This record gives sequence, structure tokens and C-alpha cells, in this order.
Amino acid sequence: MGGEFQFFDIIILAMIAGFLILRLRRVLGRRDGHEGGYHDRFREREQVEKEAGDDNIVHLPDRTDGPADAPSLDIDADDPVAAGLTQIRVADPSFGPDEFVEGGKMAFEMILNAFASGDRKTLKGLLSPDVYKNFDEAITERERAGEVLEDTLVGIRSAKIVEAVMDGHHSIVTVKFVSEQISALRDAEGNIIDGNPNEVIDVTDFWTFSRDTRSSDPNWTLIGTESNN
Repeated sequence: MGGEFQFFDIIILAMIAGFLILRLRRVLGRRDGHEGGYHDRFREREQVEKEAGDDNIVHLPDRTDGPADAPSLDIDADDPVAAGLTQIRVADPSFGPDEFVEGGKMAFEMILNAFASGDRKTLKGLLSPDVYKNFDEAITERERAGEVLEDTLVGIRSAKIVEAVMDGHHSIVTVKFVSEQISALRDAEGNIIDGNPNEVIDVTDFWTFSRDTRSSDPNWTLIGTESNN
């Protein structure tokens, strides 16, 4: 009798397992238009990423998931930003201003944190060679003096595209970031020589990103920075 009950138990368990597998396949097999992958427009090239094993990723929509309809060629001559964005979309139909700004916010925070901590590996994958050189020199100067930069991004109040142009095959977009930050620079003895660790300040930055629209690499690179502070 015990063997018969064991036999029936096995059959019941097999039926339950088959039912669960069927339900799982139905869920995994359902297509809702969002099953495509994502590319990171701000990280290093895919091969460098694999070799470095860097987990710092800023996601923007995959270029293959761009709008199905071709962008409109109607350009408002009185709005240079709108005209520039339209030209960029003509060259790259997957480009979306809103998605780009969201990715820019993530890059903004990553770069600020990497600069403050002296994380050259992250910076090198996000900056153009000229901008990286300036950041690297500033970090090196801090290190030689034994100084420590404490920079905390409290929040980004606004981020807006203020310039968009096509320069040959290169799309160039400038974003105005208005953020709240806490910044203080300490010397080797821990004394504050600049800033205030207890004060939140408003900071306005203009960051310019660029990408070669002919390239299969979807990454954007920071090519210039300006600050009103």
C-alpha cells in the first residue's frame, strides 16, 4: 500500500510541475512591445566594458527601439533648439529628447561622484579625452596636496536641453543642469579650505554631450562643461 501511495504522489507532483511550466511559458512567451534590450549611451564601448567589468551603467533606449515613424522634417525656424533636435532625429530616428535628458541626469550624478572620489576609471568611460585630461589634472593636484573633496549631490532641480546642433555627422546637445549640492574641500589635516559641509548651495552647470551618428556605438560622450558658479 505504501508503494501505491508513493506512486500516486509522484503522479500528482508531476501534474503540478507540468501546470506550472505551462503557466510560466505563457508569461514568458507574451510580447508586449517592451521585450527589447537596452544600450547604455554613456558608458565605454562594449568591448572595453567587458574587459574592465565596470558595473557603472547609464541606460537609454536601444537604438533599434526607436520610433517606428520617421521624424517630421517640419522645422520651426524661430526655435533653434527645436530645429537642432529635429536635425538630430533625422540623422538618428531613435533619438528622444526626454529619454536623453533622463540619461544625462544619471551621467551628471555619476561624473560628479567619480570626480569627488577620484574614480578615474569611471570618468574615462564617460568623458572625451580633452575633458578627461582636465579632470585628471585636477584630481592629481588634489592628491599631491593631500586634499579631500567632499561633494554631495542633494538633488537635480531641473535639466533642460538649451542647445542642439548637427556638426557634420556629430550630434551635439547641451543640457542646463540646476542642482543642489553640498561641497567642501579639506586639506591634509582635515581643515576646510573651501566650501561648507553644512550648507546646501544652488549650482548651475552647462554640460555638452556628443555622438557620431554614423557609429554603431550608441554611447554619448561629455565634451565640455561650464558653470555659472
